[in-house]
Amino acid sequence: MDTESVLSEQSSKSKGKSHKSYHYHRSNRSSKSKKDDKMAPFQTAVTLDDNRDGEVIEVQILPQDENWGENTTAVTGNTSEQSGSLEDLALWPGGNQETGLLFLCHRYIGSVFTGILSVISFLSPLLMLALPKLGVFSSVTSNLTSQQKAALLACGSECKGMLLSFTFKMILLAVGAWAVFLRQPRATMPRIFIFRAIVVVFLFVCTIAYWLFFIVQMTEGARATVTGEDVLEYRVVVSYASSFVDALLFIHYITVVLIEIRHLQPAFYIKVTRSPDGDSKSYAIGQLSIQRAAVWVLQKYYTEFSIYNPYLEKLPVSKSKKNHSHSSFKFYDVDGGFNNSTLQSGGECNRSVSNVHPRRRDSSHNERFYEEHDYERRVKKRRARLITATEEAFTHIKRTGHQEPVVGGVPMDSYEAAQAVFPSLARALQKYLRVTRQQPRHSVESILSHLAMCLSHDLSPRAFLEPFLIPAPVLQNEKEQKEIQSWSLICDELLTRPLQNGTVFQLLQNEVSLICSVHALPHFNISEEVIHPKSNRFVLRMSSETSV
Repeated sequence: MDTESVLSEQSSKSKGKSHKSYHYHRSNRSSKSKKDDKMAPFQTAVTLDDNRDGEVIEVQILPQDENWGENTTAVTGNTSEQSGSLEDLALWPGGNQETGLLFLCHRYIGSVFTGILSVISFLSPLLMLALPKLGVFSSVTSNLTSQQKAALLACGSECKGMLLSFTFKMILLAVGAWAVFLRQPRATMPRIFIFRAIVVVFLFVCTIAYWLFFIVQMTEGARATVTGEDVLEYRVVVSYASSFVDALLFIHYITVVLIEIRHLQPAFYIKVTRSPDGDSKSYAIGQLSIQRAAVWVLQKYYTEFSIYNPYLEKLPVSKSKKNHSHSSFKFYDVDGGFNNSTLQSGGECNRSVSNVHPRRRDSSHNERFYEEHDYERRVKKRRARLITATEEAFTHIKRTGHQEPVVGGVPMDSYEAAQAVFPSLARALQKYLRVTRQQPRHSVESILSHLAMCLSHDLSPRAFLEPFLIPAPVLQNEKEQKEIQSWSLICDELLTRPLQNGTVFQLLQNEVSLICSVHALPHFNISEEVIHPKSNRFVLRMSSETSV
C-alpha cells in the first residue's frame, strides 16, 4: 500500500547549530500493544531534523488495512445453515428492477403524456392567431377580393388591446406551469393518480372542444363573408384565443388546488413504526390517497428517522463477561449401566435441569438490564475519549491568511492537513465506531474527506463528529444515497382510495419494514371563559408560625 507523507520545511537564519535528530515510532513489543495496533488503522512515524540548512518535519501516515472498519464484524445465522452479508441483498432477484425498460416506461409515461398534452394546449392559442395570417383558410376565401381579405385580417385598436392582454396571460400561464408542474416525478406509484388523471382528461376535452369550434367557426364565417351574410373579423379570432387562455388559467388554478393545496390541511395523524428496531414517529397528515401517503411517509423517513443499524440488534458482550462466562447447567454421565446409582444420579440430573430453567428464565431480564447498562457506559466512555482526542487534534491546525507570513513550515491544503491530524484521533474514532457498530458506514477515505471539508470551513470538533455521534437522518448513510429507492406497498384496501380512520398499510424494503397506522384528528371544541377582573385579587394570610 502506498505511503503518504506530508513534508514541511522551515528556513533557518541561524547557522552553526549542532545537528539534532529525534525519532518517534509506535512499537509492538508487548502483547497488549500488538493487539491494540491490530485494531488501529494507522501507524505514525514522525522525524524531526534540526541542522544548518533548516528544520524538516515529516509526518508519515502508514495505512495498515483498507477495510479498517470491517475486520471485526461478522453476520451469521443462528438457526440457518446459510449466512450472508447485507450487501448481497442487491444481488437478489428483482434487485435491479429499476434499470429495466418496463420500469422506465412506468416511471416516465405519465409525465411525458401530460407534458405533451400541456405543450399542445399552451401552443394552441398561438396557432389560432397564426393560422389566418398564414393563409390556411385561403381555399375558403379564394372568391374574395384583396380588399376583402385585407379587411378580414385587419386589427384595430380594440384588437391590439386584446392582443396585449393575450400576451400577458400567456406569460403568466407559462410561469405558473413552470413553477408548479415542470419537475421530475419524485415517485412511481403502482396506481394512477386520480386527481391528475381528472385534470388531464379535462384539459384534453377542453383543447379538442376549442379546436373543433375554432375550425367550424372559421370555415362558416369565411363562407358567410363570401356570400355577404356576415363579415368575419380578425378581432373575433383574437377574442376566441383569449377566452381559450382564460380557460387554461382556470384549469391551472383547479390543478393547483387539487394537487398542491388540498392535502395541506391536517386531517389525520399517522404513526410510523420501523421493524425490527422499533423506532417510531408520528406526523400530522392531510387528505391523501394511500399510495400518495406512502410516498409522503418515505420522504419523512429518509429525512427524519435515524439510520437503521442491523449490527446493533445484539448488544456486544464486554470482555469481562467473555472471560468469566460459564454455564449454570450441571452435566452428568448417563452412559453407565442401569443400576441404582445410575438411576439415582439420573433423577438428580432431571431435578437439577428442571430447577435451572425457571431460574434462568426469571433472571433473563436482569441480564438484559445489566448488558444494556454496561453497553451504555462503554459508549459514553468511548464518546468522551473521542471528543477529547478530536479537540486536542484540532488545536494543532491553524489557518493562515494569504498575506500572513507562514511560520512553522510550508503551508498545506485542507486534505493534507486532514492527513496530518487524522492519526492523533484515529484510534479513539475507530474504537467508538466499533462499539457503536458503525464501521461498515465509514471508510478511511470518507472520513478524511469529511475532515478536510471541516478544516476548510473552520468547523469545530463537535461539527466534525456530528455524523458519528448523531446517526440521523437515514440519507446521511452513504449506502442509502441512491438515485432510486424501491419499496413494496402492502394494504388491504385499494391504493387510490383516500385515507380513513383506521387505515393500516405497510412499506417493505429488504429487512426494513414500516408499519403505518392512520387515525383521524379529533374535533376541538373551544369555548370562551371570561374571568371577572375583581376575582384576580389576593390576601396574605398571616399566622404566628409564619415567618415573612
